Amino acid sequence: MAVLNIQAKARGGAIALLLACLFVSCGNDIEKTKMFERKELPESTIHNAHIQRSEEGRLQLLMDAPLIEKYTVPEAKTLYRKGIKMRFFDGYNNPTGILTARYAMTYDKQDITIVRDSVVIIDLQRGDTIYLKDLTWNAMEHRVYSENPLRSKNGKRITLGDSFESDDEFREPHIIHQRGTLEWKEE
Repeated sequence: MAVLNIQAKARGGAIALLLACLFVSCGNDIEKTKMFERKELPESTIHNAHIQRSEEGRLQLLMDAPLIEKYTVPEAKTLYRKGIKMRFFDGYNNPTGILTARYAMTYDKQDITIVRDSVVIIDLQRGDTIYLKDLTWNAMEHRVYSENPLRSKNGKRITLGDSFESDDEFREPHIIHQRGTLEWKEE
């Protein structure tokens, strides 16, 4: 009887030790669980998007984006990680301009969009092409601007500048602190 009692106590101690090990190993490793939190995942994802915007049935904008990700946590924003191409129209199906960039992000609550990495604006009415590092559009202020150097090309004329600003319809674009204009003739 004493041998049986010692074996039962040994088994009970082994079970208690096993349970203690399980409880210790089941603790939450905060760093490991953070990678599964919702804040790092998009609320919605669209692949190969083709978006059309019109007012009163008149075409204003066509936008193509290979990937659109919509986030709500930690703040509401939309990411275009693989770039965008926007084509603007005058409301009568006449194209007025094209904007391309390799990356874009919109802060939804502030209504601010930032495009960057090889930004190109083509004004089809004036014949200008503007090359920028980045561009910010503040829709609430109806203002588009860049604080970085840029290059503008119109035909055989190239203009360099320190920054850029315009109304958001590009009716009055301004190159700030023009550093020079180059013209060349091909022979």
